Amino acid sequence: MPDWLKNAVFYEIYPQSFYDTNDDGIGDIGGIIEKLDYIKDLGANALWINPWYDSPFKDAGYDVRDYKKVASRYGTNEDAKRLFETAHSKGIRVLLDLVPGHTSEEHEWFKESGKAIPVVDGVPKKNEHSDRYIWTEYWLSGIGGHPYISGECDRNGVYMLNFFKSQPALNYGFAAPTESWQMSYKDPEPQKTLELMMDVMRFWLDMGCDGFRVDMADSLVKDDDDRKSCTCSLWKKVRAMLDKEYPEAAMVSEWSNPELSLADAGFHMDFYLDHAGNGYNRLFRDYETLEKYHVFPIAEDRKNTEGRDRSYFKKDGDSDATAFLSDYIPKYEKTKDAGYICFMTCNHDTPRPARTLDETELKIAYATIFTLPGVPFIYYGDEIGMKYIENLPTKEGGYTRTGSRTPMQWDGGAVNMGFSAASKDKLYLPVDENGPSVTGQQNDKTSLYNVVKEILAIRGKEKELCADASFEVLCSGKDKPFVYKRGSLVIMVNPGEKDIEYTADYPAIESGDYEEVYSIGRIERSGSKIVLKAQSFVMIRLK
Repeated sequence: MPDWLKNAVFYEIYPQSFYDTNDDGIGDIGGIIEKLDYIKDLGANALWINPWYDSPFKDAGYDVRDYKKVASRYGTNEDAKRLFETAHSKGIRVLLDLVPGHTSEEHEWFKESGKAIPVVDGVPKKNEHSDRYIWTEYWLSGIGGHPYISGECDRNGVYMLNFFKSQPALNYGFAAPTESWQMSYKDPEPQKTLELMMDVMRFWLDMGCDGFRVDMADSLVKDDDDRKSCTCSLWKKVRAMLDKEYPEAAMVSEWSNPELSLADAGFHMDFYLDHAGNGYNRLFRDYETLEKYHVFPIAEDRKNTEGRDRSYFKKDGDSDATAFLSDYIPKYEKTKDAGYICFMTCNHDTPRPARTLDETELKIAYATIFTLPGVPFIYYGDEIGMKYIENLPTKEGGYTRTGSRTPMQWDGGAVNMGFSAASKDKLYLPVDENGPSVTGQQNDKTSLYNVVKEILAIRGKEKELCADASFEVLCSGKDKPFVYKRGSLVIMVNPGEKDIEYTADYPAIESGDYEEVYSIGRIERSGSKIVLKAQSFVMIRLK
């Protein structure tokens, strides 16, 4: 386990929307380099950069055309190297986004794979990449249970897709092949695919990258069992390679099942994603459990039948931390010695929290997740409360995700909020001209930006708030505050609009022998009884 992760705070950058230095309307690597001091000053010391590889951008770069080449709209490989070097000089680590499950249909591997296979003396003569993707043996045959495309290539067969038509699935094999064209994940060609992906990882690690966020990490081997046993076995090989060759490199998985990702597959970190009705979702986006918001099927016992948003951090949510804790605590207890669960403000695939939370609600929400165990991730612009922009036309396959991908709002008094000097018609996406900005908040000590900065500064100097420090829930439940302990620090949270009383079972609190470390709102104490005022977050240190 890389030791630096225990004190890491990540900042996710969607490169095309972050900062444009060449006035073409699209963010670039030069823009990231120019804003490294801003990121460091905020309190983040690590980056996750969404895909910057060469791509036709039918899925915003998650359709890779060349894993070893930076897309020209972002810069060059030399720019990437300069970013790694500059970031490291400032004490900032950099994770890239690895997309291992599929490529673009324009990738050279796929072009080779789609070529007709000649038969010589009754023997098929395959090329190096004929089996790099998953193909049937006949152009009219389908692939049961999986999406597929036919008629696109000269090859006599159809190929499997992962998501869009432009994203053919790489061949990591099947857990238990049932057709002649299916290969076991243990067969040479699926293993070769894994070796090629590790070669991609080595390429960037040798250049200076510090690791990878792994897209859809649980989906490599097809028809895997419920525990993803075969996929886990592949990732164990990757972890073994990293431990041997790059022991300081880190991997975080898009999996949201830490028992499998951390304990079985060997990832260092796993995202706590906002799956409908899970613990994270109940904190920020309970509205997604309402019928009209359902995108994916949701279990009956997780559906919201009350017709209103019961998110914990909503002041009028009238809920408590129980739903979150009942989901989170078992995950934490089973995996706390294997790796880190990552809380995120949101990401490029989810609505921004400011869609439904106001500034005070956001302050309390961020203060809470930044002081829980594990490694926090901040999505660019969430530190100033950037909004989710409703009903934007889809851009590069974003669809409903597009509203969370608009340009960073740097300067409220500048053209395009300081994102780019390009004309508005050239911008990657329209700027929210009426939204908050960095310059509008930096000099306001009460702003969301400065609350985030203060909390991260406290996290950075308090060892008891690091990723693997102790964690104990002291109180939660109906009409009760959420109270937890990290070492000698006691953190009390009341997001609601009513005062809540808490009886503390600590002599130091009863005697007043404590110091206040940080607060949003306030508390009143009388002996062992504490009243958390409405919408408050208070951190104290027991003496």
